[in-house]
Amino acid sequence: MNLYETLKDRNLLYQSTDEELLKKLLTNGKITVYCGTDPTADSLHIGHCVPCTILRRFQRAGHKVIILVGGATAAIGDPTGKTDMRPMLSKEQLAHNIEGIKRAYSKFLDFDGENPAIIVNNADWFAGYDYVNFMRDVGVHFNVNKMMTNEIYAKRIQEGGLTFFEMGYMLMQAYDFLYLNKAHGCNLQWGGADQWGNIVAGTELGRKMNFLDGKNRVMIGATNPLLLTPEGKKMGKTEKGAIWIEKDKITAYDFYQGIYQTPDACVEMMFALFTDIPMEEVRELIKQDIVKSKKRLAFEITKFIRGEQDAIEAETMSANLFASNTINKDNAPTCEIELSTNEIGVLDLLLNAKFVQSKGEARRLIDQKGLSMDGETITDATLVVNKTQLQDGILFKKGKKNYLLIKCN
Repeated sequence: MNLYETLKDRNLLYQSTDEELLKKLLTNGKITVYCGTDPTADSLHIGHCVPCTILRRFQRAGHKVIILVGGATAAIGDPTGKTDMRPMLSKEQLAHNIEGIKRAYSKFLDFDGENPAIIVNNADWFAGYDYVNFMRDVGVHFNVNKMMTNEIYAKRIQEGGLTFFEMGYMLMQAYDFLYLNKAHGCNLQWGGADQWGNIVAGTELGRKMNFLDGKNRVMIGATNPLLLTPEGKKMGKTEKGAIWIEKDKITAYDFYQGIYQTPDACVEMMFALFTDIPMEEVRELIKQDIVKSKKRLAFEITKFIRGEQDAIEAETMSANLFASNTINKDNAPTCEIELSTNEIGVLDLLLNAKFVQSKGEARRLIDQKGLSMDGETITDATLVVNKTQLQDGILFKKGKKNYLLIKCN
């Protein structure tokens, strides 16, 4: 099965500006594909990685892969699906986030070897590009009336008010494709279905430039389906927070459980994206036993992202934890932290152990009587625990079924 057939069999190819040409290139030749990401955080959660799982298949099939980190476009922020303008990041924040994203992508792509993927930063070619020249070269090819009909801007116009600053995002992303086509021979841009408008803008810019200079640039756009919950929200987060790729942001147990909580309707696509299990086998497994399917899915993805040892430990811990009606210090998931002082506030402790995403979340849980410590409901957000207590371990419970035993070294 060639790559095109694989993508179709696993329902990973959703839209294409020229599917027949794409099929021909994937079947009979080699292409260069790129996918962009804006470094608005210093790591990626599982939902961010959907296009990257597909680029991994491109690389394994011998095609050239480029990851574009939007050091320039992130300073604006993609308005797609947003009701408010994203906060602008400083150069220092962008640089920090870019390094974190590079580490995360290395879990999917090989940046060494005979066919290494490469990372480029669009800040490198936008730096020094005179505004007037950019508008003469690129802006002249965009019709504002047509841009306003694109759903990329719909929510911002309806609810938040679109700024001219944000309108520039589409122009910049379109120029990215044109630049990469010239500099690297890139002829395919891949992204999630919500990026369709931006991707088409790039192919349209290439078509117009071909008409002007008589060249024959091959620039194709393609998307994968979005991984959505039944409520229409992008997957990647659970009630406990984001399912982060970086190990230091989430425990193996929470990662495993986050995948296990995948809505039934999303299980097949998660298998298609993150595993190489034949789809015929996947569909039969789901048909027979959805719970068993989720356990298999959680193990396979944890193994892929974090390693087999983490997968085995998380699977064993989950089995032990939920096989018993009594959760205690012997079978609860455990987190060990460093403690430099003799005492620590419970809010700081829970945040350091990543049992909550923020102190604000912890305070809300306390107000709702949804947080307990060794079986006693916590009612005071200023509660302090000491090193002696933590050496023995304190069992915290959040909500109805989230447990964590916190110890100090």
